[in-house]
This record gives sequence, C-alpha cells and structure tokens, in this order.
Amino acid sequence: MRRITKGGGDNRSASAAGDPHRPIVSSAHLAESQLMELSEFEFGLMMAGNAFNRWVVRCMGAAGMRDLAALDVLVLHSVNHRDRPKRLADICLVLDIEDTHTVNYAMKKLVRLGLVSGERRGKEIFYSTTETGRSLCQAYRKIREELLISAMALIGQPRGDLSRMADLMRALSGIYDQAARAAASL
Repeated sequence: MRRITKGGGDNRSASAAGDPHRPIVSSAHLAESQLMELSEFEFGLMMAGNAFNRWVVRCMGAAGMRDLAALDVLVLHSVNHRDRPKRLADICLVLDIEDTHTVNYAMKKLVRLGLVSGERRGKEIFYSTTETGRSLCQAYRKIREELLISAMALIGQPRGDLSRMADLMRALSGIYDQAARAAASL
C-alpha cells in the first residue's frame, strides 16, 4: 500500500513533513486524478465490505448455522424482513443484486436447509422464512446486539452520524449505478 500526496506523488516521508491527512488507497494510479478522495473512499468501502461479509458469516455461525455464505445470510434476513412473503425479484431489487442467479442459488440453499419455504402463486414463487429460519434470525440479532452494537457504543458513534453515512452511501450507490450503465454503453 502506498501513501500519496494531494499532488499525486509517492509520499513515503509524509510523517516527517507532518502532513495531517495522508490518503490511504489501494491503487495509487487511480488516486492520481482530480478526485483523490474517491480513491480513499473506495479503499475504505472495499475494507468495510469485506469486513462486513466476514462479520455476517461468523455471526451466523455463532448463531448456529455455519454453512452459509455472506449472500445467503443477507438473503435470509431479507426474506425474514417484516414477516411477509417475497418474490426473488423483490429480494434482488432490495439488495441491489443484478445477477439474479446468485440469489436464486442462495434461495435454493436456504430452502434445502429448511430455513426458507416457497409457495407458488401463479407463475411466481413467494418465499417466507420457516420457524427455524425465524429463530436463527433472532439468534443472529441477539449476537449482533451483544457484540457489534456494544462495540459501536465504545467508539461513541452517534446514531445520527450513522444515519447520515447510510444516506450518503445510498446516494453514492446511485452514482456508481449510473456510471456502470454509462460504462456498459461504451
């Protein structure tokens, strides 16, 4: 990992110069542009995304289900949300997943494990969590509160700040989606 200055050059001696803000990025060549802060954000996003995926898998393992991947866990929680049956398309929309086959594969796995059941209505299947799935989601919630929520309190993170960060991340996801559409048309 290289630290770079706002001018774009390698900054191995920034600590000697006393630079209070030395951007940390994963790809210096992407930070050599007008918006270096975007590279900082993307590096943080990658780290947070990977850490979040590890967390959901390990939290679900602690709750009693060690055979689930991160997407499986997210799909299970989405199906369990508000205790209403959901279609595959609804889950993909909410989770912003374009590759529906990955969600379909996760759904089949959850059905096979007895955590989700499907009910055909016309041409569509509506999925709901089983009692086992709901119990597992509640066990996950308890572990989450015990470990993650208490850890958040230690850093003194006000809830309003987290809400504002969530708003900003959703807005940025729209910008990335629009850029992805533009890139697909090039």
